[in-house]
Parts: sequence; structure tokens; C-alpha cells
Amino acid sequence: MLSRKDIKKIAKTRLTDARILLNNKRWDGAVYLCGYAIELGLKCKICEILNWQEYPETRSEFNDYRTFKTHNLDVLLHLSGIESHIKANYLSDWSIVAKWKPEARYEPVGKVRLSDAKEMLKATQKLLKAL
Repeated sequence: MLSRKDIKKIAKTRLTDARILLNNKRWDGAVYLCGYAIELGLKCKICEILNWQEYPETRSEFNDYRTFKTHNLDVLLHLSGIESHIKANYLSDWSIVAKWKPEARYEPVGKVRLSDAKEMLKATQKLLKAL
């Protein structure tokens, strides 16, 4: 299992990686890593709310927690216990990041525009602070 501390560190690292990619005109990768950072931030929040020290990682660890084995940001937000707070205070940012799907890693390169990547990075930064 991944510890909350490790999850938080990975989320921050992915956000840094996204910034680096954005600055190097790799907008698709930047957007993908922003979504991944939000996913990790939400999983960390779930651990905090449920008083878990770790988040299940492997198939066997998820046996009793099938609902939690997801990459769907809307589901993770709901499970985090702060959905109403995020939607009341950060709805525009959430609307941006909620479009993210893990399957984006299979999208052809060049689909993301600079403006979209900047918008995603900004929204991700705000939401990670709120988590």
C-alpha cells in the first residue's frame, strides 16, 4: 500500500513534472500529469477522511474496497468527503480538471493547446492546495 505521505509527495512531484512539460511545449503530457496529480490528491484526502495511513495499491489489497479502485475523478471526489466544499468554492477549477481521463495517455500527441494546458495547470494547483 502507498502511505499518505508518499501519495502526497508523488502528487506534488507530478505537478512539478507537469510544469516542466508545459514550459517545454509538451502540453499533452502536462495535462495528463495534472490529472494524475489530482487523482493522487483525492486519494490522499480519502485516506485522511477514513483515517487510513495507506491507500490500497494492488488487486489483492483492493479486495475489500472495490469502490475505491478507480481513476474516475468524480467518483474520487465523492468518496473524499469534500465534494460539496470543492463544488461550492472551486467549481470552475473542478470543471476543468474533471474532464481528465486516464485514457488520455493514449491520445495522439498535439491534441492539447497551450491555453488548455495553462488552464489545467492553474486549476490543478488551486485544487491541490484545497485538498
